[in-house]
Amino acid sequence: MFNLSTRTILSFLMAGFLFSVMAAPASAQSRVGVRAGISIDPEQVYFGGHFDAAEIARQFWFRPNVEVGFGDSRTLAAFNAEFVYKVPTRREWNPYFGGGPSMVLQTFRAAGRRDTDFGPGFNFVAGIEQSRGLMGEVKIGALDSPGFKLGIGWTW
Repeated sequence: MFNLSTRTILSFLMAGFLFSVMAAPASAQSRVGVRAGISIDPEQVYFGGHFDAAEIARQFWFRPNVEVGFGDSRTLAAFNAEFVYKVPTRREWNPYFGGGPSMVLQTFRAAGRRDTDFGPGFNFVAGIEQSRGLMGEVKIGALDSPGFKLGIGWTW
């Protein structure tokens, strides 16, 4: 655990995330989206956003995202730098899978005390997305990332 305030850490991470998203090359295929779902370990509901920032290789995308979870006596903010391979099909629904590192900021509340923890994580992700925007996703986390997430979202 670091001796920095939650606000300082969160501000620094958000600035870095925004810089990486803004520095990505513009493309007609770049898309933004929102997401929400549930997680287990910790048991929370979460909300967030994602950005298909850059196609690194054919069908292989850098998809950074931020997810904020509430519940289980804590607030969790995950800054995920995920890479996904979008499986090409000729159907309306297309699967994708991948993973990537994460930085996880947690604020715990117990017995009138508040404690903040900042640490690394890693996510394995699999999902399916519709060409019109609807998506569903499953994540399995390691280290400080939530153990399991199930979410839905929309991409424009």
